[in-house]
Amino acid sequence: MTEITHHISEELLTAYAAGSLGQAFSVAVAAHVSLCLECRARLAAVEHVGGAVLDGLATQSVGGDLKAAVMAALDMPAPAEEATAPRRSGIYPGAVMAALKGRPPKWRALGAGIRQCIISEGPDGSLRLLYIPPGQAVPDHGHGGLEMTLVLQGSFHDETGQFGVGDIEIAAEELEHTPIAGQGLACICLAATDAPLRFRSWLPRLLQPVFRI
Repeated sequence: MTEITHHISEELLTAYAAGSLGQAFSVAVAAHVSLCLECRARLAAVEHVGGAVLDGLATQSVGGDLKAAVMAALDMPAPAEEATAPRRSGIYPGAVMAALKGRPPKWRALGAGIRQCIISEGPDGSLRLLYIPPGQAVPDHGHGGLEMTLVLQGSFHDETGQFGVGDIEIAAEELEHTPIAGQGLACICLAATDAPLRFRSWLPRLLQPVFRI
């Protein structure tokens, strides 16, 4: 694997540790952390600080019934789905395989050789895989919110730099860019968004409702 040079921000790591990120962004962060030793260590530090803060909070007595219910819940075995959580498969980290429910992605053509697999979508955002042939560009676009793009295979570059396997690009509303897949292997990315993209060209805008991007 190439050296990872693009990482998760401290703000997003903290939100992930606190459980306040939406599902799509949480999967992207978890997948990146599984590939990146630096962010894994930073996340552990954030969680340690959070634990220390909780330890420092004043205690409060609880009723006997509530305490008994909590202790009984702790003794219960883990749900079957947690015990058999999907592991990494090929280029796909465990968090992505879990989102895919252990099944391989189902690709849908978008044109110009680009394909996508929508993993999930809802009020708090969407999560999808993108397949971009070598040298192919994604149409120039801006963002209505936050976009996180994690490279799982190949590479891409845009106005902000070069992104290889394990790198994650955090694109805010002010960024307009034209990602172009590198040469060699096709670029396969995990993309999480919380709002539709803003395309400049009329054709992507026309097809946007059909492709749900």
